[in-house]
Amino acid sequence: MAGTGTGRGTPADGGAAVDPDRRTVVSGVLFGCGVAASMIDLFVFHLGLQWHHFYDLSTTQVALLADGVFHAVGWFVTVAGLFLLADVRRRAAVRWSRWVGAVVAGVGLFQLLDGVVNHKLLGIHQIRYGVDLLPYDVVWIGSAAVLLVAGLVVLRRTRPARTVG
Repeated sequence: MAGTGTGRGTPADGGAAVDPDRRTVVSGVLFGCGVAASMIDLFVFHLGLQWHHFYDLSTTQVALLADGVFHAVGWFVTVAGLFLLADVRRRAAVRWSRWVGAVVAGVGLFQLLDGVVNHKLLGIHQIRYGVDLLPYDVVWIGSAAVLLVAGLVVLRRTRPARTVG
């Protein structure tokens, strides 16, 4: 027996309360992180421009293997977000503006974590080699912060009204 459409679980589906809004946001963030990883970072910067690999501190073979694992994880996260979205659609109406806000926040979150953690703190790769990194870092981290804030603003403006009960 499927859910009641109220967003609350039934005994047939385990009885656990299901919050469609939370699932919508998590789905969007996962999808956004996956899109940033697999489509933007990997396709553009790793494959297209060939500026870096996910792990540049070893041989080319290790770098390519790391890119393959990174690509697989990125697609897994993307697909997980889509499966969660399908579950939300099955249980309740999707608030698309909220989901899009979560996707934008997810793209920004991934790029920000990548730029700060992987590029700067761990140093496992840089955006590009043989150039002054400051302009690249400012654009990478700055655009990530703008996307994250824009997504969070949309999420704040589209959050459901609180019910007193």
